[in-house]
Amino acid sequence: MFIFGLAVVFKLLSIQFLQGDVYRAKATERVVKNVVIPANRGNVYSVNGNLLATSIPKYDIRLDALTPKTKTFEKYVKPLCDSLSKYSGKSSNNLEKDIRRARANRNRYFLLARDIGYSDYIRLRNFPLLNLGAFKGGLIVEQTTKREHPMGGIAQRTIGYERIDDQGNVTRPGIDGAFGIKYLRGVDGQRMKQQIGNGQWKPLSDANEIEPKDGYDVYTTIDVNIQDIAHHALLAQLEKYKADHGCVVVMETKTGEIRAISNLGRNSNGYYYERLNYAVGESHESGSTFKLMALAAAFEDKVVDTSDVVDTEKGILSFYGKKVRDSKHGGYGKITVSRAFEVSSNTGIVKVIDQAYRKQPEKFVDRLYEMNLKNDLNLPIIGEPKPIIPDPRVKNGRWSGIALQWMAYGYGVSFTPLQTLTFYNAVANDGVMVKPRFLREVKEFGKVIEPFEKEVINKQIASKETISKLQALLKNVVEKKHGTGHSLYSENFSMAGKTGTCQKDYRDKEKLNYISSFAGYFPAENPKYSCIVVIHEPDKGVGYYGADVSGPVFKRIAQKIYTDTPLIDEIETLEMQIGDVEKEYEIFYKTAQTYKTIMPNLVGMPAMDALVLLENMQVEVTVKLDGTGVVKSQSINKNTKLKNNQTVVLKAS
Repeated sequence: MFIFGLAVVFKLLSIQFLQGDVYRAKATERVVKNVVIPANRGNVYSVNGNLLATSIPKYDIRLDALTPKTKTFEKYVKPLCDSLSKYSGKSSNNLEKDIRRARANRNRYFLLARDIGYSDYIRLRNFPLLNLGAFKGGLIVEQTTKREHPMGGIAQRTIGYERIDDQGNVTRPGIDGAFGIKYLRGVDGQRMKQQIGNGQWKPLSDANEIEPKDGYDVYTTIDVNIQDIAHHALLAQLEKYKADHGCVVVMETKTGEIRAISNLGRNSNGYYYERLNYAVGESHESGSTFKLMALAAAFEDKVVDTSDVVDTEKGILSFYGKKVRDSKHGGYGKITVSRAFEVSSNTGIVKVIDQAYRKQPEKFVDRLYEMNLKNDLNLPIIGEPKPIIPDPRVKNGRWSGIALQWMAYGYGVSFTPLQTLTFYNAVANDGVMVKPRFLREVKEFGKVIEPFEKEVINKQIASKETISKLQALLKNVVEKKHGTGHSLYSENFSMAGKTGTCQKDYRDKEKLNYISSFAGYFPAENPKYSCIVVIHEPDKGVGYYGADVSGPVFKRIAQKIYTDTPLIDEIETLEMQIGDVEKEYEIFYKTAQTYKTIMPNLVGMPAMDALVLLENMQVEVTVKLDGTGVVKSQSINKNTKLKNNQTVVLKAS
C-alpha cells in the first residue's frame, strides 16, 4: 500500500510539474478556442450601378430537443408545430411526432429549416419554444454566407465566383475570381470563445480580438442593358441552329471597356447556360475573319493593293496535293483584291499572300507579330491561352510547305474570340489597339479606392493608309450587294465587319463541323462599339455560314443598341457674349437693386422682365399686363412711392 501510495504521489507530481503545460494546453483547448470571423465579401456592380453579385447571409435552424425542461417542452411543442406547419406546409401532427422522436432519441441537433433568408430567420426564431432562446428553448442557429447573382444566369460565368472545396482546392473563374483576393475578399477577423456547456460557445472580450475588414466593392464595365440584349440574341440563334455553344462580346471602341460578354453552352437536356467562358478561354482556328489580318500585313508591306487583280482560277488552287477551294463553284474569275475580300474568296486571298511571301514567309509572320497578334492580352481573368501563329524559324512541328497558304485564310492560326475582337477594334479605332477592360473602379463606402484607366497595347498597329483601306473593305462587306454580309445591311444604321466560316474537326469527315463567326463594329463611320459573335457546331441541315448564323446576332445587338441607347453627336458649347442680351440684363439687375419701394421707369423694358421686377419688390402690388413685347406706358409715374395692394397697369406692344 505504501509503494502504491508513492506511485500515486509520483504520478500527481509528474502531471503537475513535468507534464503540466501539456495538460493545461489541452484543457484550455477544450474550453477556449479561437474562432474565425469571416469578412463580408464585396459586391460586384455593373457600370450603371446595378448589382451583379453580392453575399447574402443564409441560416439553418436546429433544435436541441433535450435542452427544454419537460414542462416547457410539453407546453410549447404543439404551438411550435402549428407555426412550423403554417410556414412549411407540412402536417403539424407529423412534425410533432418527429420532434418528440428526436427528444426520445436524445437528438441535440434536429433540423427545422435549412438555407433560409434573414426575414424567415426572424420569423422562425419568434415561434413558440424557439423564442425562449438557446438555453431554455434549445434554439440553434447556424449562419453561412452565399454568393448570389441578382441577374440570374446572365453573364454568370464572366461575373464569376470563388469556391473552395473540402480538400482546399480553389476555383476562381470570372471577375469575382480574378479580383477576389486583392479587392473583394476582405480580411477575416478572429475572436476567442469559451465553452459554456451543451455545445454552446460564448464570445470572450480579449485584447487580441481582431475585427474583420470587409472587402471592397468593384464596379465593372458591364452594361446590364447591352448584356441583356447580347444574351438573348445569342440564345435565340443557338436554339434556332441547335448549336453546341457560342459567345458574344461587345466592346466600347475608344476605351476597350467590355459592355457585354455572353457565353452559352448546351447541356445534355438541350438547355443553354453559362457553362464556360468561351470568349476568354477557347482558342480556335479563325477562318475567314483572319483574312483581315493577312491583308493588313500585305498592305503594310506594300506588296499588294486593293485595286490589284487576282485570278481565282475557277475556284480551286493546289499546293503539294492539298486543295484550297472557294465556296462558289467555279470561282469568281479575275477580280480585284478588295472584291476577293468582300466575297471572301479563299483562292483570291491565298494566291495574293502566296505570291507576296512564298520566298520569305518569315516577313509575313514578323508583320503579324508587329500588330501584336503573337501575344495574349494579359487579362486578369484566368484561362486565356496564347495565340498560335506558325513560324518557319520555330521548330515545333507547326510549319510545313502549306502553312503560309493555309494561314492566309485562317487555318493553322488560332485565337480566342476576344483576341480577334481586339484586332478588329483597333481597326475601328483608327489603328490604336486598346486592352479589353472589365473593371472601371474599386470603391469602399462610395469612395473610389482605385480607378482603372484605358490601357493602350499598340499606339498604331499599321499606317493610317492601311487602316483606311481595311475600314473600307469591312464597310463594303456589308454595304456592297456582292458582300458576304450584305444580308445584314440596313438603311437605318451602318455596320462594318467580316463573316467567317471555318471547318472544325476536318481531318475526320465523319466529325466535320463548322464554326460560324462575325466580327465588326458599328456605326461604320464613327465606331462606338465593336462586337464579335462566334457559334460552334450549328446544325448543318439548318445552316452554317457566318452570314446566316452569327451575322443576325450581330445585327440584332447593333439594332437594339441603336434603339435603346441612341448615339448623340456632342457639340461643345461656344461661350459667346451677345451685346444686347448682356445690356438688357445689366439694366434689369441695376433697376431691381435700386428700386425696392419706389416705382421705376419700366418703359422700354421687356414686359416679362418688368412683371418679374414688380412682383419681387418689397411692397405687394397687383400688376395688370395689357399686351406683350416691350412696355410702352405705365399707370404710375416713375419715382412714385408704392403702397401695399396698389394696382399697376402696364401696356405693352
